[in-house]
Amino acid sequence: MLNLQPLSKLIASQAGCYGERVALRYRDYNKGMWKDVSWNEFARRVRAASNALLELGVGVQENVAVFAQNMVENLFVDFGCYGIRAVSIPFYATSSESQVKYMINDANIRYVFVGEQYQYDVSFRVLKMCPSLKKLIIVDNSVKMNPQDQISIYFDDFIKLGENAIHAAEIDRRSSEAQDTDLANILYTSGTTGLSKGVQLTHLMYKTVIKHMEPTLPLTENDVVLNFLPFTHVFERAWSYWCIAKGCTLCVNLKPADVLQSMKEIHPTCMCSVPRFWEKVYAAVNEKIKKSNMVQRVMLTDALKISREYNVNYRLRGLVPPVGLRVKYGMYEKTVIALLKKELGLERANFFPTAGSSIPKEVESFIHSAGIHLVSGYGLTESTATVSCDYFGKPKTIGSVGRVLDCVELKFGENNEILLRGDSITKGYYRKQEVTDLAIDADGWFHTGDAGYMKNGELFLTDRIKDLFKTSNGKYIAPQMIETKLVVDRYIDQIVIIADQRKFVSALVIPDFPLLEELAKTRGIEYTSIRDLCQNKAVNQFFMDRIDTLQQEFAHYEQIKRITLLPEQFSLEKGELTNTLKIKRAVINENYAREIEAMYLDAPSEVSVQL
Repeated sequence: MLNLQPLSKLIASQAGCYGERVALRYRDYNKGMWKDVSWNEFARRVRAASNALLELGVGVQENVAVFAQNMVENLFVDFGCYGIRAVSIPFYATSSESQVKYMINDANIRYVFVGEQYQYDVSFRVLKMCPSLKKLIIVDNSVKMNPQDQISIYFDDFIKLGENAIHAAEIDRRSSEAQDTDLANILYTSGTTGLSKGVQLTHLMYKTVIKHMEPTLPLTENDVVLNFLPFTHVFERAWSYWCIAKGCTLCVNLKPADVLQSMKEIHPTCMCSVPRFWEKVYAAVNEKIKKSNMVQRVMLTDALKISREYNVNYRLRGLVPPVGLRVKYGMYEKTVIALLKKELGLERANFFPTAGSSIPKEVESFIHSAGIHLVSGYGLTESTATVSCDYFGKPKTIGSVGRVLDCVELKFGENNEILLRGDSITKGYYRKQEVTDLAIDADGWFHTGDAGYMKNGELFLTDRIKDLFKTSNGKYIAPQMIETKLVVDRYIDQIVIIADQRKFVSALVIPDFPLLEELAKTRGIEYTSIRDLCQNKAVNQFFMDRIDTLQQEFAHYEQIKRITLLPEQFSLEKGELTNTLKIKRAVINENYAREIEAMYLDAPSEVSVQL
């Protein structure tokens, strides 16, 4: 049953309902096992955190930062803040020194909770450049403090401070005076086009979106949810709060690289993720099929074909499959499909929301074919995550991002831009009125920058308006659309389209390096390094041939004419990706200017591939 108590009272209320039932699980890396936290213990830790924050003198609507990977302590601090009307500001665990300094100073933060050694080191280095910063609270006891550090304490000592302090009356007073319009969080955007902006999220925004998510999907108190995306990401944050309000068990995954292992250990029924995760699953399963023996390959291929017909062509469309198809699918569902899901740790799968970028249609169809209920959605930090999603029990079209929530008003503006209004939509950016005025018009419509259209009650996205490229021939190119369709190729790990003010479309391609080396071995291509392989003419032609096969449906002016294979992945460290792993096109263009220019040297407007 959904508990719509305010966030300030939610954990205590759920503890009263569920008591010693497991609320949270986390992996103890020292003991190699998962540990449980009951609802009662969750509530005790949150109360202690509220007390400790008051003991430190945290005021009403004061900003407190959490700079860590996903940890159960993040939740203790967040809800501890809500209990005293403080504001929790999560930083991405990979944030750079300059980003952390900017956010601390922008939000005038006195207290930062740091997770591991990296976060501690970064925070301590910026200490002298952040006049407001008074104390670091270190979650991981293995973190080594700087010898000159006189201000930091460990989280265990922070909690003890709260257990010894008695501020019950003040907590109750603040909680009773809480307003829906109070800020809950300030979430700094990842800044693909400039400095981060602090998106203001109120308690009303969370309350609204949680209430209106309730009728859409069959989430229950029996669901076991694996937290994979960072809690800093609005998608994971709002989703987790809905799960908590439903009484689910949250299994907190600390290290993103461990998610596949965690899935096999936890056997989650639900997990929200971004399309990139499912693209990797798609590639891995296809590789497994390719390497299977003939009998296994035929059986897997036929099972996925039958499952696709059953799930995608009938069930998703709200149609009843014919008897013969139901019989065939039932056989495969209990054998081949069951084994495939078990190998992923998804044999108990309920549903799996995905959003954050476009998911390739082929990948989306494949996941449904594997018997996994993938829920596509669309949203932004400014919309408290969800604007639209697939509704359980309603027809679904592959390629759509679902149906708009009842709490959201949506209309289309110039260039089919999606405009939003409602109680779940932010009222602006922290201390940035001019930027707010640019994003939200006089009638209260938030301009998303995303283009789209509605068809049969479903929302479809086309592209980011600001990302549209115009070639020197006057043709408009939608790079994300092209990239989404090409990244399904198992040999392509990442791809970035180049076209703006250019004579034709080209691309920077990062191969799947293990597959690239396997290709070289199979074809007898000699090399001394990955760089050698990326410069090999035969390898380049191999990639261009695969791209040509995939881009046949594109208009001539949209088709890639030349490519450059890059020997290393785009990275956060080089500023090429945001903290949510979105491409920073301006940085890519700058970092690879020489490679890009080389693709256009001596090239006429219409070129054939010359590698």
